[in-house]
Amino acid sequence: MEFIRSLLFVPGVRQRFIERAPSSGADAVCLDLEDSVPPAEKASAREMVRSAIPTMPRTGYRLVVRVNGLDTGLLEADLEAVVGDGLDAVSLPKCHSVEVLRQVAAYLTFLEQTRGQAAGHVKLLPWIESPQALLHAEEILRASPRVIGASLGAEDYANSMGVMRTKGGKEVEWARYALAIACAAAGVLALDTPEMDFRDQEQLERDAAFARSIGFRGKYCIHPDQVAVVNRIFSPSEEELEFARKVVVAYREGERQGVGAVALEGTVVDWPVYTRALAILQALERQPQS
Repeated sequence: MEFIRSLLFVPGVRQRFIERAPSSGADAVCLDLEDSVPPAEKASAREMVRSAIPTMPRTGYRLVVRVNGLDTGLLEADLEAVVGDGLDAVSLPKCHSVEVLRQVAAYLTFLEQTRGQAAGHVKLLPWIESPQALLHAEEILRASPRVIGASLGAEDYANSMGVMRTKGGKEVEWARYALAIACAAAGVLALDTPEMDFRDQEQLERDAAFARSIGFRGKYCIHPDQVAVVNRIFSPSEEELEFARKVVVAYREGERQGVGAVALEGTVVDWPVYTRALAILQALERQPQS
C-alpha cells in the first residue's frame, strides 16, 4: 500500500504558494484547480499549473492536481493541461458513482497513450462527497486499479445531508468510519478531510489523532503550518515502534518454541498482534526521510 501522511492543498492561481510548496515537508503537494479557484480564474489557474508542473523541484513528494468535477464541463480541459511526466495523481472531486470514476480513468488512459506514457502512470484519489457516493464507496474504489486512496469531502457531504459543520465533527463521524472501512476493504489509503481552522493546532491534533485511530492513513492540509503536525500524528511514535519490535521478537521466539501465543508485558501476543506490529515497522520503512 502507498504511504502518504500529508497532502498540502495549494491554490492553482497563487504562483508564490506553488513555488513554496515543495519545501513544505508534505508527502504530496496538491495543486488545486477546484474550490480554491474562483470561476473567473479557472482558465488562468489551469495555465499556471500547466506551466508549473515541469519546473517544480522534485524532492521526494508526490505531485497531485485536484481538477474540477466531471459535471462542471471543465475536467477534460484540466486533464488535457496537466497530464504528463511530472504528474503522479489526480485528485478527483464529486466522484458520486462508478461511472464517473471509470469515465475519468478512460480519459487518462487515452491521454497516456497519445503522450507516450506508461498505461496507468497517473493514479486517482477520488473524493467521496455525497450520500450516494458513500453508500457505494467500496464499489467506486474498486472500479480502477488507478485508485490508490480516497477522501471524504466533509463540507460537501454535510451540505448534501442538509446539516451544519461543527468543530466537533459529530455530523460526519459516521461517514468517516464508513469511508475508512471502504478503503480498507478495497485496499487503498483512507485520507482524511482537512481541518479548516488552520490556526487551531490543538484541534488539528485531536482531529488527526481521531482519524488515525479509526483507520485513516493521512490527511489533507490547507496550510503549510499543518503539515508537521499531520506528519507526526500519522507516523508511528517511538513508543509504538519500541513495543512493535518487542512483539516481533516475542512472537518469533514463541514460534521457535512451538506456541502461537505468548505473554508480553501483561498482554497476549498472537498472530493478529504480530502482523499489526509488522505493519507498523513496515510503515516506518516506507516513510519519507526528512
